[in-house]
Amino acid sequence: MKQKAFISQNRRTWDEFGRLLSEQEANQKRLFGSLGKRDQKTATPSNSSQENFVSLYREVCHLQAMAKSRQYSSHLVNKLNDLVLRGHNILYKRRQSSWRQFTKFLVSDFPRLLRKNATFFWVATALFYVPALLFFVALQFQPEIIYSLLDYYTIESFEEMYNPSNDTLGEARDSETDFAMFGFYIYNNISVALRTFASGILLGVGSIFFLLVNGLLLGGVMGHLNNIGYIETISAFVIGHGSFELTAIIISGAAGMQLGFSLLNPGYLSRLEALKESSKTAIQLVYGAILMLVVAAFIEGFWSSSATIQPAVKYAVGAFLWLIVILYLYKSGDHDEA
Repeated sequence: MKQKAFISQNRRTWDEFGRLLSEQEANQKRLFGSLGKRDQKTATPSNSSQENFVSLYREVCHLQAMAKSRQYSSHLVNKLNDLVLRGHNILYKRRQSSWRQFTKFLVSDFPRLLRKNATFFWVATALFYVPALLFFVALQFQPEIIYSLLDYYTIESFEEMYNPSNDTLGEARDSETDFAMFGFYIYNNISVALRTFASGILLGVGSIFFLLVNGLLLGGVMGHLNNIGYIETISAFVIGHGSFELTAIIISGAAGMQLGFSLLNPGYLSRLEALKESSKTAIQLVYGAILMLVVAAFIEGFWSSSATIQPAVKYAVGAFLWLIVILYLYKSGDHDEA
């Protein structure tokens, strides 16, 4: 095909790509100029626009390769080269921007958002740990009350899991790999967190219920195993991942209570509008909690469950992880706060 026919047939493609390219470049300038600001809607292209951009980029790459192989004029080849290079930069910066926003959320936005909603967090913390502590203490005086919370077979399974003679702790498993259990812990823990959060729509009562129940379960299992001499086994198991897992469950409960509170106290908004507003914050808190649960599942699957690691080592590492979580939630991102 001669160059004139090539241009006539394909000019519309690269002209359309050039138009979209200019729009994307303008969007990226606004995006990078607004990093750190909350409203970035105008800097984010629609999904359909992105798909069209990528499709045209591939076509222009193909046309550029054809023009080069057919030795068309340097003016045409350079023009197509320029479009391809600019398109590549747009796609690369978009991926870089997404990663940058994720990192910013993890390092700064999430802990700052939690601190802004500290009241709900501390109420949720009390609802979880106070029943756990009270039930633990009560079991030291009346061990039989554990059966008011758990049935005989469930208690027996916990005793089997945390028997000091087990090679693997925390889960009755035979041929299961640590990686398989990592996946199981993610599914199980996130399920608990989502139930605790979503039930908050029932005027916060659902979240309060799940926090209380999970606290009683923790205190009950710890208290019973303490009575039969297995306390070192379970405490060495829990301390490693507990800083991430238990805190994430509490954050999920706090987010759920925030939803319920918005329905009880909508202020000048309608209840539906108040729920929509509070859900913006609550869902971000749950996202952060889920990330913490993934970390917890990794530690639980590959570290906590190992019976070959000495309890003293697990206590030391666990204490360090608790310190990391506390400092992260208390201090991370504070330099961004006004």
